[in-house]
Amino acid sequence: MKSENQPDVVVIGAGVVGLSAAIAAQARGLSVTVLDREGPAAGASAGNAGAFAFTDILPLASPGILKKAPKWLLDPLGPLSVPPAYALKIAPWMFRFWRACQPSRVAHSTAAQTAIMDLSKAELEPFLTATGTLPMLRKDGNLQVYESQAELNASLPGWKIREQHGIEFRHIGQAEMAAIQPGIAPRFTHGTFTPGWFSIADPKLYTLALADHFRAQGGLIERADVTALRAVEGGVEIAVRNGPARRAAKVVLAAGAFSHRIARSLGESIPLETERGYNTTLPGNAFDLRTQVTFGGHGFVVTRLSTGIRVGGAVELGGLELPPNFRRSEAMLKKAQDFLPGLKSDGGQQWMGFRPSLPDSLPAIGRAKAAANVVYAFGHGHLGLTQSAGTARIVADLLTGKTTPIDLTLFSPQRF
Repeated sequence: MKSENQPDVVVIGAGVVGLSAAIAAQARGLSVTVLDREGPAAGASAGNAGAFAFTDILPLASPGILKKAPKWLLDPLGPLSVPPAYALKIAPWMFRFWRACQPSRVAHSTAAQTAIMDLSKAELEPFLTATGTLPMLRKDGNLQVYESQAELNASLPGWKIREQHGIEFRHIGQAEMAAIQPGIAPRFTHGTFTPGWFSIADPKLYTLALADHFRAQGGLIERADVTALRAVEGGVEIAVRNGPARRAAKVVLAAGAFSHRIARSLGESIPLETERGYNTTLPGNAFDLRTQVTFGGHGFVVTRLSTGIRVGGAVELGGLELPPNFRRSEAMLKKAQDFLPGLKSDGGQQWMGFRPSLPDSLPAIGRAKAAANVVYAFGHGHLGLTQSAGTARIVADLLTGKTTPIDLTLFSPQRF
């Protein structure tokens, strides 16, 4: 039976996905407590590029990435790297990633990614309005740049897929590129502009604002390092390191890159790995940036935030334990100086964060196999912010026994 102080729901994780899910559950009339080992916006939700990348429907696991991967993997500071000290440990995940790159699987992943992107876009502005954060939304577009006609041509199959899904874009030359974003080096001869690209003023401030809204509606956020879950009569027991166990009628596991460790306590082996993301945030006057610029061939973006200019991206598959390699941040910043010759590189703040990634580039959203009152919502890779509002809607429906707005088969935590 539920005790007097036991919440209806405990959400594990105070990042953007966890807090969005907590707010959505709260809006359904449920009492909610959020537990996090460090507190709100302490992980990837603080240091991401701030984009709602609804046009990124193509999974990272794709034939295209297989063509680029050998070259990239030879460069320890390149767009995709695996530290030698982690290579053996990640081999089983890489094998699953390779299998997910097969064309038939990519087609299914793209369809699933499109469904959750469409849902997340539809849910976003109502969610921002309800939480008082709509003024933080920006619609400045995104400019993808290429160094040759051949590089543009290589991207065309992906743009064709986006076109089939109704995504607006246009391929442009140097003159229009300069009109949209002055100051790009002449080595970039072609571009693709996506006007329907949204971003948030600052991802950390946005996540902290969600935490404030959640608390204002009666929610509790507590620091607690959750180590295990156990199904018990009337709910779920939550084991906490260096503290008493908690109980809740239902649990949402949204602990990002640490989620698979907790899921293990329920007997599930979910192949979650960590895309270690790096960036440098420069002062706001570092460059006159008017739109987000993506240097796809080099694996990073430059983004204008309310708190500065952020240069970051790339994928280092290095787990949770290895120390940060900030040479990756420095390499991206050096390239950004070459590609945007007017960029002032002084006064930057470096960051590294863990982005939870599954081999097929889709998150795990659904019920735990051993406990139907535990809902998983993790593994969004670099799309956690983008898919947060849609994931929150799905989680709230699962918690309240409603039919979910999209088919969750391909997002099943048990699909592996």
